[in-house]
Amino acid sequence: MEHFAAEGDAAGAGGSELPVLPVFDGVKLAALATVLYVIVRGLNLKSSPTAPQCTYLDTPLNRFLYKSCQMLTQEYIPPLLWGKSGHIQTVLYGKMGRVATPKPRGVRTFLPMEDGATVTFDLFEALGDHSTQDDITMVICPGIGNHSEQHYIRTFVDHSQRGGYRCAVLNHLGALPDIELTSPRMFTYGCTWEFAAMVSYIKRQFPQTLMAVVGFSLGGNIVCKFLGERLSNQDRVLCCVSVCQGYSIHRAQETFLQWDQCRRLYNFLLASKMKKIILTHRARLFGTESSRLDDADLSRLQAATSLLEIDDTIMRKFHNYGSVKEYYEAESCVQYIHNITVPLLLVNSSDDPLVHPSLLAIPRTLADKKANVLFVLTQHGGHLGFFEGAMLFAQPLTWIDKLVVSYTDTLCHWGRQRRHDGTHSAH
Repeated sequence: MEHFAAEGDAAGAGGSELPVLPVFDGVKLAALATVLYVIVRGLNLKSSPTAPQCTYLDTPLNRFLYKSCQMLTQEYIPPLLWGKSGHIQTVLYGKMGRVATPKPRGVRTFLPMEDGATVTFDLFEALGDHSTQDDITMVICPGIGNHSEQHYIRTFVDHSQRGGYRCAVLNHLGALPDIELTSPRMFTYGCTWEFAAMVSYIKRQFPQTLMAVVGFSLGGNIVCKFLGERLSNQDRVLCCVSVCQGYSIHRAQETFLQWDQCRRLYNFLLASKMKKIILTHRARLFGTESSRLDDADLSRLQAATSLLEIDDTIMRKFHNYGSVKEYYEAESCVQYIHNITVPLLLVNSSDDPLVHPSLLAIPRTLADKKANVLFVLTQHGGHLGFFEGAMLFAQPLTWIDKLVVSYTDTLCHWGRQRRHDGTHSAH
């Protein structure tokens, strides 16, 4: 009996501690549930892959595009575990560009400008005939501070070459670290002089070619502004494709000062990149007789933490704008894009953390009003990411690489069909 009582007492003593264990387990369970919730929400794991949303007017060409370009109707499937996060897609693009990047071989061309600047671009010949036997040149303008050696550009060029396209890629003025500036000026958001020089060279060198004009991010703003500035700029242009641009620099910069979707952080990172590029060329840009920049501008640049500060201190002065607002408004494609009459494909992603959703009203409205415009909006893809894959690992070729080539292919086949129908009816 004493032994039984001792066991009972021990059980009773231990019993007072038993409720603690479920409480402790409950805290851990709640913490685990919170972490899982954050992961599921942050990675958007519950989101299902969908086909892109397409906005366009009902015309014969748009019906042909939507029917024949299968990329427009098929689901875009990003990598399951991380591809539905616009932030991860954007960061991975920024860090590595692409997976297993090819190394296409091109020839670098140098063109002197009237103001003393020197344009450089790389030319890559097609690796075979196009399926329609057409001679088409992809004329490519990269994103901010980018050039032909970027991994995402190399991947796109290689894919285009294999599809029968010649490629010409602009190297933004000052972007190549081993190419020194020859005048106290570098690229800006909307200066089209260098791109125009490259296009003129292509027209002279290849009088039989048509051009597919392609711009990524900032490059999208430049190519749309270029085509809309003068009607003659659209001569021999088959189509234009803009990927992940913001259309209005003034409105985009206002959103870049907000912390929503970590835009202020991205702003800081892009500003750091711009500072590095500018400081690489400090000897040419600052303190020379022909420069508009002095040592005081250099001090303000080094203290800048946003693109707005850099633009106000440095960038607007290359073209002698009186204010940063004037600079933004003059360099945005939004006031020129409605002048484009060739087929125009505008592509954006809903989860692009750099492009505020309010800016997407611009391409959507344009596509609702103009017969030549097709606006494509994906649910996922981030900023210039658009990685594809089954679970964890991304494929070397991205959704956007395939879409641009597929869209251009479809337009070539449309033209060939029209020529055939015209010849047939003549007989």
